[in-house]
Amino acid sequence: MHEHSPLLATALEAARQAADISRRYFRSNVEVRTKEDRTPVTQADVECEQAIRRIIQDAYPEHGFYGEETGQTQADADYLWLVDPIDGTKAFVREYPFFSTQIALMHQGELVLGVSSGTLFDELAWAEKGRGAWLNGKALSVSEIDEPDRAAVSTGNVSSLAQSAGWQALGGILAAADRTRGYGDFYHYHLLAAGKIEAVIESDVNILDIAALAVIVREAGGVFTDLNGNPPGLTTRSVLAANPPLHRQYLEKLRGHVD
Repeated sequence: MHEHSPLLATALEAARQAADISRRYFRSNVEVRTKEDRTPVTQADVECEQAIRRIIQDAYPEHGFYGEETGQTQADADYLWLVDPIDGTKAFVREYPFFSTQIALMHQGELVLGVSSGTLFDELAWAEKGRGAWLNGKALSVSEIDEPDRAAVSTGNVSSLAQSAGWQALGGILAAADRTRGYGDFYHYHLLAAGKIEAVIESDVNILDIAALAVIVREAGGVFTDLNGNPPGLTTRSVLAANPPLHRQYLEKLRGHVD
């Protein structure tokens, strides 16, 4: 395992402190409020983001910060931290473990660092540009399976895809696959980066959900784009992530069918 850079060490410490907070609140009958976009938020979300923001801004006060709960500051900074303190709040409040903390760093528009903490799974994944991807200290690598009928494909948040021409294309991909599941949220990206499944297809996401995971999948040798093949950015709303040969095949089927 390579030595952590100061940037990565800061992100990992922030993720660990957030994990301590979310564990303390989990299954504690926490109060749930509904935001203007009709998504839930809890005190755990707020406190996790406050802790992450404090750690990052103490270390790098000149950097921008874009958090799920507190919005964006210093938008013109060269470095921008992208943070979802509890990605999967609906899972958190319904007391099942598919939630995580997501921390990513963007430099001049390029995602260069990601930390994904699957708190109740005891899975801490991280990656930096050019330095590989790691899960609990073990190097990650996507699989080499290149035949659709041998592939395991996981889907998530497909409601908008179901209302588009891409639904039929997705159906063809799933019908040809060896195994289809909807592992969801952070978890199927960890599986993809570890070579345990071959592809993840999602719609209805935002960049805070997937920024860190994009770096992890990429550094594990995978390809991470939206469903039209565009690299992830602040306006990304969908995902096609896979090992290189299957990404090429699936993109041919999906491109142009999804906004």
